[in-house]
Amino acid sequence: MSTVAEVLDALTVEGELYEKLSDGSVRCYACAHRCLIRKGKRGICQVRFNQDGKLRVPFGYVAGLQVDPIEKKPYFHFLPGSDALTFGMLGCDFHCEFCQNYLTSQFLRDPASSLAANYVRRISAEQIIKLALDSGAKVIASSYNEPLITSEWSVAIFRLAVQAGLKCVYVSNGNATPEVLQYLRPYLSGYKVDLKTMQDKQYRRIGGVLQNVLDTIQLAHQMGFWVEVVTLVIPGFNDSVGELMDAARFLTSISPDIPWHVTAYHPDYKMSEPPPTPVSTLIRAVEIGQEAGLHYVYAGNVVGRVKDYESTHCPYCQTLLIKRYGYTIQEYHITADGKCPKCGKSIAGIWPSDPKSVRLGAWGMPRAIF
Repeated sequence: MSTVAEVLDALTVEGELYEKLSDGSVRCYACAHRCLIRKGKRGICQVRFNQDGKLRVPFGYVAGLQVDPIEKKPYFHFLPGSDALTFGMLGCDFHCEFCQNYLTSQFLRDPASSLAANYVRRISAEQIIKLALDSGAKVIASSYNEPLITSEWSVAIFRLAVQAGLKCVYVSNGNATPEVLQYLRPYLSGYKVDLKTMQDKQYRRIGGVLQNVLDTIQLAHQMGFWVEVVTLVIPGFNDSVGELMDAARFLTSISPDIPWHVTAYHPDYKMSEPPPTPVSTLIRAVEIGQEAGLHYVYAGNVVGRVKDYESTHCPYCQTLLIKRYGYTIQEYHITADGKCPKCGKSIAGIWPSDPKSVRLGAWGMPRAIF
């Protein structure tokens, strides 16, 4: 009987994001770990491995496929009110103890995630595009696990998606390399990054390096991706005034137009303490972001409890532009050319060309394909 690793290893192709070395090793650059992988060994992500001097990478399957509102990703300035067909695979290059997708992300690393093998479904890129078009989705998103480590599969899908008139986005931890961003750039429009902490010590605790993520945010913005940043605010981990201000000032130094989502943590996976993030902490984080000069700061994961900090206002005249309640848009007032209807200033983002097409009212439940 095949092991779960053998089942997953069969769903691979030779990768494109690597170089071969003279001793049969390979150097992978799908993520900033830049793993040196000897023959028969795996990278940190566990799903990219060296087979006879060639890098094998995940391909031709999904472990999750679902239609979601784009606001759930969360993207608030990217085709609001539209649906995103979201797919995910297995594996991650981090090991956050507070991960809310650990069944898929920690596969082959944590035995508790072995059940995720039951989620695997073979599928072609053409089938995914058809499902997106049939569902009325305008966006295809790679999420649920870390998309950087499955970028070859994403690009196979995204090539067809762009031809079909769809937009493509990543929901990522931001542990990227310039090489992978260049590889994605012809197809990818949006890049959402989790900025988990401004402390390198805390990043190393979860398997990363702070500077790599900061560099990714800066480079992705310079390359023309639409960038939104999320910080899961965890009491005692990253919620000090100083650290939140450091994060906000860093983003402002790149562009005050980068939306910053400060979202509430709840105990999950290996982190049973501390208790959930207080609403007052999120409100304080929003105010810190605004004080630092960011134009668009949002509080999330506590629907209807954070004043008007789920909504978008014009940073120049404070006119209400998009009123939200959770993932639902209740009012939409941005003009067809992406401007405030009152003062006429441009509002940063990727906006629908027809404001009347924006879906208002309750969205309903996510629609799982598998």
